[in-house]
Amino acid sequence: MTTQPSRQTQTDNSDEIDLGKLFGILLDAKWWIIFTTFIFAVGGVAFALLSTPIYKADALIQIEEKSSGGISSMVGDMGELFAQESSATTEIEIIKSRMILGETVDKFNLTTVTSPIYAPVVGKGIARLTGGVNNISVSRFVVPGYASEYAYTIRILDAEQGTYQLIREDERVILEGKIGQLVTADDYSLFVAGFESHDGFEFAIANRSRLEAIEWLKQSLSLSEQGKQTGILKLSFEGENKQQISEILNHISQIYFLQNVKRNSAEAEKSLAFLEGHLPGIKSQLTTFEDTLNNYRQENESIDLGLEAQSTLKVMVELEAQLNELTFRESEISQRFTKDHPAYKSLLDKRETLLKEKERLNKQVQKLPKTQREVLRMTRDVEVNQQIYIQLLNKVQELSIIKAGTVGNVRILDDAQAYARAVKPKKPLIVVLATILGGMLSVAFVLVKAAFHRGVESPDQIEEIGLPVYAAVPKSDLQLELTNRFKSKKKRTSGTQALLAESNPADLSVEALRGLRTSLHFAMLEAKNNILMISGPAPGIGKSFISTNFAAVAAKTGQKVLLIDADMRKGYLQQSFGVSWDNGLSDLLSGKQGFTESVKATPVENLDIITRGQVPPNPSELLMHPRFAELMEWASKEYDLVIVDTPPVLAVTDPSIVGAFAGTTLMVARFGQNTVKEIDVARNRFEQSGIEVKGVIFNAIEKKASSSYGYGYYNYAYSSDKK
Repeated sequence: MTTQPSRQTQTDNSDEIDLGKLFGILLDAKWWIIFTTFIFAVGGVAFALLSTPIYKADALIQIEEKSSGGISSMVGDMGELFAQESSATTEIEIIKSRMILGETVDKFNLTTVTSPIYAPVVGKGIARLTGGVNNISVSRFVVPGYASEYAYTIRILDAEQGTYQLIREDERVILEGKIGQLVTADDYSLFVAGFESHDGFEFAIANRSRLEAIEWLKQSLSLSEQGKQTGILKLSFEGENKQQISEILNHISQIYFLQNVKRNSAEAEKSLAFLEGHLPGIKSQLTTFEDTLNNYRQENESIDLGLEAQSTLKVMVELEAQLNELTFRESEISQRFTKDHPAYKSLLDKRETLLKEKERLNKQVQKLPKTQREVLRMTRDVEVNQQIYIQLLNKVQELSIIKAGTVGNVRILDDAQAYARAVKPKKPLIVVLATILGGMLSVAFVLVKAAFHRGVESPDQIEEIGLPVYAAVPKSDLQLELTNRFKSKKKRTSGTQALLAESNPADLSVEALRGLRTSLHFAMLEAKNNILMISGPAPGIGKSFISTNFAAVAAKTGQKVLLIDADMRKGYLQQSFGVSWDNGLSDLLSGKQGFTESVKATPVENLDIITRGQVPPNPSELLMHPRFAELMEWASKEYDLVIVDTPPVLAVTDPSIVGAFAGTTLMVARFGQNTVKEIDVARNRFEQSGIEVKGVIFNAIEKKASSSYGYGYYNYAYSSDKK
């Protein structure tokens, strides 16, 4: 009744986050975290040093509003007609247009792309740090259409003489030339303006379309308005070459400035051209009318107009002049307003009034004599055309003044200049971010690994499933050293030097096995025999270490101990005692030799061993042979303690066969490796064969901050004082 509440409490607390354990996990992996963080920091430093520095150039342009003074006030409505105001957004899009950027692409031949060929990743950075800078300037590179898909390189032949080769990717030499000379052959054309390199160095060269070059220029160009509605644009351009980016940005500014001036004077220029084209016709028409009038007067003996006719003529000429003026004004107003605008309606009403007055005067003229009527008509044509001609001459003069005085509404405030320091990469920031990233990734890796790793780290976890822990054996660094020394071909270990109980009897691991000896002494009093089987769920958990050293510890008490290596597949117990593996258990079970012949003495007093023997094809079948039962009966009588080391129960069925003859069965579980589920499944496997597992030996306990038991165990180390 008392067990159930404790299990419920454990279940309820399983969803809680143990901050202490998380901190312990990080503390255990501190060296891994430090190492990973250091590697990332070094990588950040290397990246910052090897990255190509990117410089920035900027310029300022002011977009002014057209003032109402100056030329505009002088020419009146004509100046208002050609005044243009543009927002900053509009001007930004104009600068980014192909009309502006295309000229820059043509000027600097940005359709030709060259780049030095360095070693991948780090070659360019190392060359820059060591001063091995390589540059080339190509003014012209033409490739025929049928060969445009090939890749091309320029190889320097003689840097002092300035000679080079153009090589296609199929290793064909296309051209050979010298700097400052245009080289052509087979529709290929190449002009190298100069280079800075050494003999044998190669440059990659390629062509891109004009549109691609414009798009690249647009992506590299940054435009923004300084402040809100200030009309001041900031142009920025980034690149590797400080001089080139400054020249490119200056050219863009100049092209935009000139385009703005041209745009503002474009309408005046068009109107001026139109008027100048019509002036000769108007003048010719005026001359014709004058000649006609003079001839008519000569024919009719210089007929003069009466006072009434002269008065009517004057009014008609003024009326025609007003109508012509209204025509000019209508053309101007129509560009600014619709016909529903009050100003436009007023102009139309005035024209209607003048037309009615003109019709009245025409009726009045019809009452005059025929001769005077003709003279009046001809005189009117002459004077009206004179008025038109004079008006056109005046407009031509006004437009000429506008065209000559147009300066645009754009002013370059600051020419492009590149900053001395690179804007990219930001080396301190990169190093800091790389270090932080390394620390975060290492911590995340450790926590994720711990989350997915469900290895047992406390005996309490094993006892929760109903299995008592007979001994908790700490991990021995000396045992690892002995194992590595034995595996080394240069340092062979002989005899019991690989046995921890003999090499260092005071080791904490050996002391824990002495505790196991005491516990088993009383546990085996109730067993059916003196045979102890040691097994485990999986390989690599230290079964052989437990078996050999526990056998040595038991033999130290004066008991006759027999150690049997029942792992006929991969058994290696003979290595700890310096004996051979042949003439062992497999040979005994196959009837090749007797019991006493299979037993080998060890350097440890009172301890004998039966090795695995030759590896048989059917180990499980051999264990089921009656001779194995006879062996167990004989050994139980001849020895005080028989220890049988078996393979993992979850891997093979051998332990289930051996366990039927053993009075006591113990399983070995390794700290941080075997899961509770794995141990429980192994126990169930034994129970299915009718074998009771007495308990578990908790092996290789490590001193970890995440495991309070590990620290607690080590804190109880006890040794004699040396004076």
